[in-house]
Amino acid sequence: MISRRVFAQGFAGVVAAGTLAACSSGNTAAPAATTTAGGGHTSFPALKQIQAGPLNVGYAEVGPADGKPVFLLHGWPYDIYSYVDAAPILAAAGYRVIVPFLRGYGSTTFLSADTMRNGQQAATASDLVALMDALHIDKAVLAGYDWGSRTAGCVAAAWPERVKAAVLVSGYLVTNLKAQQQPLSPAAERGWWYQFYFATDRGVAGYTQNRHDFNKLIWNLASPDWKFDDTTYDRSAKAFDNPDHVAVVIHNYRWRLGLADGDKQYEDIEQKLQAAPPVTVPTITIGSDFDGAAIDGKAYRNKFTGKYEHRVFKGIGHNVPQEAPQDFAKAVLDADKL
Repeated sequence: MISRRVFAQGFAGVVAAGTLAACSSGNTAAPAATTTAGGGHTSFPALKQIQAGPLNVGYAEVGPADGKPVFLLHGWPYDIYSYVDAAPILAAAGYRVIVPFLRGYGSTTFLSADTMRNGQQAATASDLVALMDALHIDKAVLAGYDWGSRTAGCVAAAWPERVKAAVLVSGYLVTNLKAQQQPLSPAAERGWWYQFYFATDRGVAGYTQNRHDFNKLIWNLASPDWKFDDTTYDRSAKAFDNPDHVAVVIHNYRWRLGLADGDKQYEDIEQKLQAAPPVTVPTITIGSDFDGAAIDGKAYRNKFTGKYEHRVFKGIGHNVPQEAPQDFAKAVLDADKL
């Protein structure tokens, strides 16, 4: 089994030598946050569905309908239950909290069998903008981690007029395909073993057959100090039974490695993102133990040109909002005040 240190090195190496290759060091990180345990919530109200762009999007919504909107975006291999404790905190503060399943997860489905099952960043970012349009929301606070952080960051960079503020775990994750081709140290490459696995037919078959146990392994590797139980994991694992989950996940990682083409309908957006545009909206970034050497945020500081803070969550792994829901919710509240 891969060690926590090697996994963190793998992520930190990608930050340093991949997506953020063009970034330089910035200001010193803010003091570490005081992390707290979850609030014990186990469910959302009845889920809603809405047609948005190429999708029928499933989402949870809590808080007053006339509250300031905030979108909370999950990553892989997780789902909306990453926010089951953070969302009520924001709702109690008067926010309209919307937590969608990303494409390929839960009850979010494609409207057409002919639509490419695409996991590239321009697609998920466009999905979020389409969802905002469908809900008649012109501007919102966006917050996320992993795929969710990348999606929120892409929208903030490409559609800043739609974003009031952002909270981005692991900082600037907009993927630069050219930089992704650069090799890392052996220890860092080992940390991304699953990306190489997904590049093979055997990996597709293995993920299709074993996704429940595969993703549980990732949870343990990415958050070695998070003592989640089987009930917590199984609640989220249902989202991986989506009929398009495997195709979207495999395309995401193959696209990042240059092994799969993107969808031409997103080419204009993708070209804008490949230029690594700065994030100009008020932003709080969060570093956790998963980020390894990049926890201090210095590697991506100059990618944020608006009001900005960086926070460090020591003792927290990759699933930041579920492991530290109170601190994550506070970051969202504070970002909206920047």
